[in-house]
Amino acid sequence: MKEKRRKVAVFDIDGTLFRSSLLIEIVEALIQGGLFPARARGVYAKEYDQWLNRKGEYDAYIMGVVRAFRRHIRGVRRKDFVRIARAVALFHKNRVYRFTRDLAVSLRKKGYFLLAISLSPKFIVQEFAKTRGFHKIYGFIYELDTRDRFTGGVLYENEMYDKSKIFMRAVQKEHLTLRGSVGVGDSESDVAFLKLVQHPIAFNPNRALYREAKRRKWKIVVERKNVIYHI
Repeated sequence: MKEKRRKVAVFDIDGTLFRSSLLIEIVEALIQGGLFPARARGVYAKEYDQWLNRKGEYDAYIMGVVRAFRRHIRGVRRKDFVRIARAVALFHKNRVYRFTRDLAVSLRKKGYFLLAISLSPKFIVQEFAKTRGFHKIYGFIYELDTRDRFTGGVLYENEMYDKSKIFMRAVQKEHLTLRGSVGVGDSESDVAFLKLVQHPIAFNPNRALYREAKRRKWKIVVERKNVIYHI
């Protein structure tokens, strides 16, 4: 008998399900916990101020946070990072958007395989996503040395930037089907997997994704305060 393949729903996490960035939250927690120095904020302070005052782009801010994380994660013990990551995931587990939260719950009840692809560190994404019922996650894997301390290096970095390959690898490995598939993303980096699913959704999209979604006639959803707009 031919194996029945499960339908798949793929979600970006930061800004799509989670109402912030897991990377931002873990960096702040590492500073507060004393594992990162307070000066780590200086790496992205200018970009943060410019974004906060609507004079700069969010992407510049988040890339500053990435630089701070990679610079200061060197030498941190894995067990210390894991402890703080679990605390962050638990603290923020309900800080989610209503639309994507309810969509994930509905799709899981229908038997969908829930997949998360994020550019935040894998462990924090995994801890957060499992509280929302996801079956599998992909995130950045940071290298460890022989003492179980982070080196600051990233494994498979180039592969992670191509979300279409990551998505299709999961589809094949987990024996899933693209028939009836759903995808939800908020930026142009998500276009790669949104092009592959049957029902793409641009949720709270940035300008680049909004333009792409309009051109391709994808569903666009915006959640603002307690109102959900379908565009």
